[in-house]
Formats: sequence, structure tokens, C-alpha cells
Amino acid sequence: MALHRLDSITVGVPDVAATTVFYEDFGLNPSSDGWFSTTEGGNQLRLVTSASRRLVEACFAADDLDDIGRMRARLAERGFAAAIDGADLVTADPGTHTPIRIAARPRLQQQPYSAPAVNGPGRVDRVNARAAGILVESPVRPRRLGHFVLGTTDFDQSRQFFVDGLGLKVSDIVKDVGVFLRCSTDHHNVLVQRSPVPFLHHSSWQVDDVDAIGRGAMAVLERHPERHMWGLGRHYAGSNFFWYFRDPAGNYAEYHSDMDSIPEDAIWAPEVLEGALGLYRWGPPPPPSFINPEDLADLMIHGHSA
Repeated sequence: MALHRLDSITVGVPDVAATTVFYEDFGLNPSSDGWFSTTEGGNQLRLVTSASRRLVEACFAADDLDDIGRMRARLAERGFAAAIDGADLVTADPGTHTPIRIAARPRLQQQPYSAPAVNGPGRVDRVNARAAGILVESPVRPRRLGHFVLGTTDFDQSRQFFVDGLGLKVSDIVKDVGVFLRCSTDHHNVLVQRSPVPFLHHSSWQVDDVDAIGRGAMAVLERHPERHMWGLGRHYAGSNFFWYFRDPAGNYAEYHSDMDSIPEDAIWAPEVLEGALGLYRWGPPPPPSFINPEDLADLMIHGHSA
């Protein structure tokens, strides 16, 4: 596929300073220009001032300038406007008017994760030692950005843009709700969902394992228990463990681990999910504000503006 990963997102928030504290506690590394980096993905989150919270821009990575040229032609053939900005291609999702940037970036080579020894019935891999997960003292640092969830008032247009225009592949469908899409080997890099207003539901960040999710959560919640949103649990779509938190602007941020991996040439049959499977396989029930964030009415009144 022409795109090989989700590279970064730019998020508008009313209070950049307060939101910066949240993402520092979350484990992202801030710089002086508004960017936050992960340990392997580089600069992957930028915060800018906005009257209301919104996704200002999402950037995807292509292999080279030839791929960017082919992407521009593909978009034009399908009736989507696109322009060259320096070396990048800039277009927009017509369903939400969210700018989308395509940049030439090298493929991300992650350091292999060495899974710790785990004991189970009839299998003892760790003998005379405590579990590694309880001995780690260092703070949790997300390895990379995995995906974002975008609410759209025109689901058909947004789906057509991401699938037909950008070439993302369908991984799973949640009936009457949305569609999971991928441009990498991750099960999903984008979830486009029906919504009464365009908005960013959440961003998701990869950590090593479920112990890292738990340790990261405790660090986030130690001084701010109100940041808890939903977790710990395991999704069906993607199979990943999850824990969600609420930033001061109202966006949700997710730690995830153990995501399904789908090679580019693999045959994958999307499922149509209904009911609880569209949300999770096990865990506490999601709070109502996870499904319908409490500020949606305000976002509808004040609009999706800068």
C-alpha cells in the first residue's frame, strides 16, 4: 500500500499549558515547539491553541516522493482536492474538513520486545524469581502513535475518502457505528465513526505490554484520579488491551498493547460487529461519556473552528 503508517497528529485545545501537563504525565516527551515525541516514532503529537478541541491535522507517511505523486493522482482521479506543500501532499477529509498531510518518511523499525517469562498451568518459565512486571521502576514511555478515532457527520464521504482516496484497508465494521481502517500492519490506524459533530474521540499509543498499561495508568492517576475514563479491558476489534484517560480539553488518550498485526499481503476478512463486541471483549462496561462525550453539545454549538 502507498501509505505505511500514521505519522503524527496535531490537536487544537483551548488550554495548551494544562494539556501539556497531561501528556507529559502520560509519558510523551515534550519539546519547545509544541511537539511531543515517542521513544521510536519521533514527533507524533503537536498541541496548538484552538477555541474548542479538534483534530487540526493528521499526517500519514509514504515511502518516497514518487508515492506522493501517485497519491496525488489517485486522489484527483476520485474527485478529491489535493495540493503540494513543499515536499508534502495536503488534502482534506470532506466529511469533517480535517486537513490530511502525506509526507515521505522512512519505515519505522521498532526494537524487538523481549517478553518476560510467564508462568501458567503446566508451564513454569519463571522459577525462584518475582515477575519482571512488578520490578520495573522506570516510567512508561509510549513507543509510537497507533491510531486515532474521528467522528464525522458525513460517514459515507469520510469512509470513501480514507478508503478510495487514501487507500486505507477495511479491517472490521461496527454496524451502524463506524469502520476500522489500516495503512500499516496494525489492525487499525483510523476508526471513522458516525457523529453529530466532527471531533477527535481519542488517540492511541503503543506500550510494551499489559503491565506497562497498568504502570502507566497508575502514574497518570496518582495525582489526578479524575483522568480515568475506561479500563482495564481488551477489545475484540484489534484484540488489544486498553486503558483510556481524559485530557483537560476532553480528548481521550489510550494506552494499548498486543494489537493484531496484518501483513500487507495477508488475506483478512473483516467482520461486522454488533453490540458489545464493537466495543470490547472483556473489562468494565464503558461509561456513557465514552460513547457520547459530555461536550458534544458544546462542540455542536460552537462549531468545528480554530
